Amino acid sequence: MLSFEDVLAAQDRVSETARHTPLDYSHTFSAMTGADLHLKHELFQRTGSFKVRGATNRIATLSPAEREAGVVTASAGNHAQGVALAATRIGVDSKIVMPEQAPVSKVKATRSYGGEVVLHGRDYDAAAERAHEIEREEGRTYVHAFDDERVMAGQGTIGLEIYEDLPSVETVVVPIGGGGLISGIATALKGKDEDIRVVGVQAEGASSVAESLQKGHRIERDSVETIADGIATRTVGEKTFEVIRERVDEVVTVSDSEIAVALTALLERSKTLTEGAGAVPLAAVTEEKFDYAEDETVVPALCGGNIDLNMLTNVIMRGLAETGRYLRIRTVLRDHPGALEELVTVLSREQVNIYAIEHERTNRDVAMNSAEVELDLETRGPDHVDHLLSALREAGYEVDVLV
Repeated sequence: MLSFEDVLAAQDRVSETARHTPLDYSHTFSAMTGADLHLKHELFQRTGSFKVRGATNRIATLSPAEREAGVVTASAGNHAQGVALAATRIGVDSKIVMPEQAPVSKVKATRSYGGEVVLHGRDYDAAAERAHEIEREEGRTYVHAFDDERVMAGQGTIGLEIYEDLPSVETVVVPIGGGGLISGIATALKGKDEDIRVVGVQAEGASSVAESLQKGHRIERDSVETIADGIATRTVGEKTFEVIRERVDEVVTVSDSEIAVALTALLERSKTLTEGAGAVPLAAVTEEKFDYAEDETVVPALCGGNIDLNMLTNVIMRGLAETGRYLRIRTVLRDHPGALEELVTVLSREQVNIYAIEHERTNRDVAMNSAEVELDLETRGPDHVDHLLSALREAGYEVDVLV
């Protein structure tokens, strides 16, 4: 099993490529949660993710023959960039298989770091199958995204940095996909102080670890569905699962809606842009998915900032909707002059800002003398939404809430 000494040995190799990222106290989220909350900004890492640490440590330990043959890996995006950069820096050829629906920004970034990208399959696991085929066909060394002790050790250097910057840390909250990150961090922190609590977090749509721990063996989901694409794996690794069972204190899950709210809050209140997987630890804290004491020193590890801009738009709108800041409604108007103005008058009286109006007369589901209207509205919170809907219904409008 991965040892504390393995993480210590990785530190010098990793420091040649990876940055020591900031650990900052958050007034906003400390006030919101009651905890003494510090954010580990690993999203400011080179390539925008922690993955470069593990990739650097693994590739640095290749034999001369392995360097000559090159490496291959599979990744949803962040590991791909880490492998591409680490390999290019020491002159090793890299080939990376990514899911066909991988974010365009991550595909472009991987190529820009010098990696050859092959798009294959609907998710990470399908991409990994193709990568192993290439490994056999071309004699390359497979650099696993998480189930490798040297990769895990490289990721564990984050734990060493957290302890170095904040020795009083009591709880560290870490996202889980395949388990490499939390295995390394837990090993590092427990090696420093056994009393430090490590809490793992998965997205509900990719939550294999909690069930695996309950059953005592690894289980594999048939599919995954989450906005946190960086942790969208069907199962945890064999080696990482053993470390998680040994060293992780608790594993919880968060919904996509909760992830969206956390991501939006980080962007608005801390001016910090994370990807879905990066926001997962903060979501677990703000949604109180595990117990923590008032003033407990808690560190959510924000471990990735590579979000596709199309996804970002959707997530922001989802987060605003969940917090009552955005509302989409549908109603039916009598099709006569002034009907739309009457509706807008009600909205104006309730101090609602209108983003967009779609006016449809040809919908077969409404009467011929009526028109269907959909409106995108800016609102000020859940109470404002409730008051607005009541005002519209009192004015005689039948309203369907779409978002």
